[in-house]
Amino acid sequence: MTSPLRIFAASSAAAVLLLALAACSQTPTESASPSAASSGCAGVTVVVDASALDLADDPSTSTCVATDKTIAATDALAEAHVTTAGTTQYGDQVVCRVNGVPAEDQALKNPDGSDYFEKCEGMPAAFAYWSMWVQPSGGEWEYAQEGLSTLQLKPGEGLALLFTLNGLPASPTATP
Repeated sequence: MTSPLRIFAASSAAAVLLLALAACSQTPTESASPSAASSGCAGVTVVVDASALDLADDPSTSTCVATDKTIAATDALAEAHVTTAGTTQYGDQVVCRVNGVPAEDQALKNPDGSDYFEKCEGMPAAFAYWSMWVQPSGGEWEYAQEGLSTLQLKPGEGLALLFTLNGLPASPTATP
């Protein structure tokens, strides 16, 4: 049995990486799926991967945000039309939903088989959460080492918001 402190620590480590979004005005181009991220993106690739939820209307996307300069992660997400919702306890410091997913009435299967419903009150469950990843140009995906409010992305880099359910997927598959 996992202790509540251990669950909180794991949830904190993953969720604290996702912070508030701000608005910006460039027009993105969108691919059909997150695994189809264009290797020819002249800007920053923004990936939202909710495939672990196996939804009929999968909100996963891969968008090339046109830029020839370094861009704030918050601006890249806004330009890619990605929205987030925070939690009651932590506000926008912890992202609970991306583009409305998971919905409050959506049952998520707990490892013990019971249903879990994300209410966005505190830390998301350790088995069902959004994580943030970065990929340098030509490099491998890595957990972001800073939050959205300070993360800066250069042309050719990627940013992914990945929903992990019961440990899967373990990392993004898209390539900027």
